[in-house]
Amino acid sequence: MSLRHAVLGLLAESPASGYDLMKLFNASLTRVWPATQSQVYGELNKLTTAGLVEVAAHGPRGRKEYAITDDGLTELRHWLTEVAPVGQQRHDGLLRVFFLGILTPLEARTYLLTQAAAAARAHDAYKQVDESTEWDDEMISVYGQIALEYGLRLTATMEEWARWAADEVTSAKARKASELARARHGAEQTELAGEPAPERPDDA
Repeated sequence: MSLRHAVLGLLAESPASGYDLMKLFNASLTRVWPATQSQVYGELNKLTTAGLVEVAAHGPRGRKEYAITDDGLTELRHWLTEVAPVGQQRHDGLLRVFFLGILTPLEARTYLLTQAAAAARAHDAYKQVDESTEWDDEMISVYGQIALEYGLRLTATMEEWARWAADEVTSAKARKASELARARHGAEQTELAGEPAPERPDDA
């Protein structure tokens, strides 16, 4: 998703000023694609220059109301139907899980329980949004609620997985793998220092 298509999508609902768009972003898209005021206004200028958005009305104190053009709607439909979603390619938190064996079982468990707590907080935040939002029959509201359900389900699953993983890293299998890794690392450090390497657990 790009900021360009986020702005086009909001304007497809109804014309809006830059101020109105920021309110909509904060109320609906901020957890999916956050944007600052300068980014939104900058994108509006680019879209206007490209002919995808036009100034539909002028108000007091230089207020401008923007509307999506036919070309803008065509671009939005093209993005929705013909451009494959990129998805999340990198996950720093999950990458660390591959190497938790370097830590002690207690340290690994603490890391995962911290992730579980973060997921629980995120889930509560989504619930608060759901409970505090006055949902109506407009497009952004109806489909926004569908998108919100993704966040609710994802965070619930993340918390459940992290608590499960916190138990797994203290299992006999995980402990043995960690001990082997630490022993191997210790042997390598000893050899670099010019001393005989100690026996590894599997050499005994």
